Amino acid sequence: MLEHGGRLREAAQRYGIPLADWLDLSTGIAPYGWPLPAIPDSAWQRLPEVDDGLEAAARDYYGVPALLPVAGSQAAIQALPRLRRPGLRVGIVSPAYAEHAAAWRREGHLVQELGEGAVERSLERLDVLLVVNPNNPSGRLIERERLLAWHARLVERGGWLLVDEAFMDCTPEHSLAADSQLPGLIVLRSFGKFFGLAGIRLGFVLAASELLERLGEQLGPWTVSGPTRAVANALLADSEGQQRQRERLRGGGLRLAVLLSDHGLAPAGGCALFQLVGHPQAVGLHGYFARRGILLRLFAETRCLRFGLPGDEAGWQRLEQALKEMPAWPL
Repeated sequence: MLEHGGRLREAAQRYGIPLADWLDLSTGIAPYGWPLPAIPDSAWQRLPEVDDGLEAAARDYYGVPALLPVAGSQAAIQALPRLRRPGLRVGIVSPAYAEHAAAWRREGHLVQELGEGAVERSLERLDVLLVVNPNNPSGRLIERERLLAWHARLVERGGWLLVDEAFMDCTPEHSLAADSQLPGLIVLRSFGKFFGLAGIRLGFVLAASELLERLGEQLGPWTVSGPTRAVANALLADSEGQQRQRERLRGGGLRLAVLLSDHGLAPAGGCALFQLVGHPQAVGLHGYFARRGILLRLFAETRCLRFGLPGDEAGWQRLEQALKEMPAWPL
């Protein structure tokens, strides 16, 4: 199993700090969201049905004619490589969410991690190109026009462009959702990050209908639970709530970037949901915050830390106080 953020119980045990006393900034998930709607008894008692309005609400939200709900975009990440014969040449713009490379390698494909600048000269050798946009963990956004140009070159040879837009909801103008019906273009969207409901385990695959049918057959029936469908249906239809969430998250992302910069940790990148800080003492810095009950996401190989958003004013003040009291380096 690959390492991810949010392993709060492990941190509590390691540092001897009770679970309730932590400020978890490790995940890049919105720390606030909506009052949850009432879940009808039928959602618990009956098998999920696809004509309950969820697909229609999601199609309206993403602006697409076809999509497939999945049990978190992770389910699609693991299943999509099985739709292609083993041995394909897969390029992944790196750094990237590590589960992508692991999934393609697991199914017998040849994975090459590329810097963004190497994509142009590598396209003719690739069968699949995978891009996380905005990037996780850097927050880097690649322009739509550039992505579509890459797609056009790939599809000429039957290739795929797979774009993971897990953190795109605050910047929908950069999304390829509207183009997802093009052959060979697949867009993944996460529900839980923007809506602050990671535990609901819901994502969507946007692509041409024929590919969605194949993927649906691979995943099988009832992949998304009835209660999940009921909650998501209501929230996807709440356009006013979505706009409030975007504005709040954008403001939080800017506040976090300024706060870190004011204390000598100017972000190297980020988006509304997180900021990435490079530092030669990243490992020591991670330990310093953890000893104060503040969990960050450590990328030890690149000596970077990812800071998520505090969920309330008390969390902001706690983070600011920890930043003020940082020791002199090296730790």
